[in-house]
Amino acid sequence: MTAATRIDGKAMAAAIIDEVKTATAALAPETVPGLAVVIVGEDPASQVYVGAKARMAEDCGFHSVKRVLPAETAEAALLAVIADLNADAAIHGILVQLPLPPQIDANRVIQTINADKDVDGFHLLNVGRLGTGAIEEAFVPCTPAGSMVMLRKVLGDDLSGKTAVVVGRSNIVGKPMAQLLLAANATVTIAHSRTKDLAAVCRAADILVAAVGRPEMIRGDWVKEGAVVIDVGINRVDAPERGAAKTRLVGDVAFAEASERAAAITPVPGGVGPMTIAMLMANTVTAAYRAAGKVAPRF
Repeated sequence: MTAATRIDGKAMAAAIIDEVKTATAALAPETVPGLAVVIVGEDPASQVYVGAKARMAEDCGFHSVKRVLPAETAEAALLAVIADLNADAAIHGILVQLPLPPQIDANRVIQTINADKDVDGFHLLNVGRLGTGAIEEAFVPCTPAGSMVMLRKVLGDDLSGKTAVVVGRSNIVGKPMAQLLLAANATVTIAHSRTKDLAAVCRAADILVAAVGRPEMIRGDWVKEGAVVIDVGINRVDAPERGAAKTRLVGDVAFAEASERAAAITPVPGGVGPMTIAMLMANTVTAAYRAAGKVAPRF
């Protein structure tokens, strides 16, 4: 079999951003999409993610707000910030960067965000909308939403007759990914660390989505010939070949091995990652359209 096609997340994300910019321009001057990103503490990785999101929002022509709170912030103070943003008509999307310090209940914070501004798609109302098939009304979490855009590009909108396996059962990726695949008519299995003979389950998949957070756990011989592989994992591992204390990023799938069997596969980096931020921008412009009483474009 020939080597797998690399699914170019950077190119697809750039195309989504172009669509977001067009949709943003169509709202002007009456409405400018507003995105507020809230971060508590000085975690370096979180600072990088928040900075990237804020810069992309500005590039899309959004009204971009970043609220940085000290690590010792009390839960009540954070909830007060969210209440202010909920009441601000210029803000259409609110994102609270996770993880939060231990004195703050992340679930309580997420459920405090107005569901119509919950562009992360974590509020129970949006979870329920997705779970009951009301996808057009829901905000879908950005990583699975981006993964579905990639799958549609390769396989089309209707996945009837396809067997999909999602490895990972998180509320952020695994479960919503399974719901999206079901809505596209795939036959879906959610697998996880306690699944019996996980390798055999994966080998049955026409579509294999890896979202477990374990570097290169899924080996090449776990992949069915001709499968489409979406690797959500982003893991930093030691790379002594690059020099002392050097590291590199790898996914949850052993890319080189899997590429020998898959028909198409996402690389890490450059696959799902760029799509996640692009879909956050898409969700924000969708929220702005809804607030303006207009029909949002489909991304």
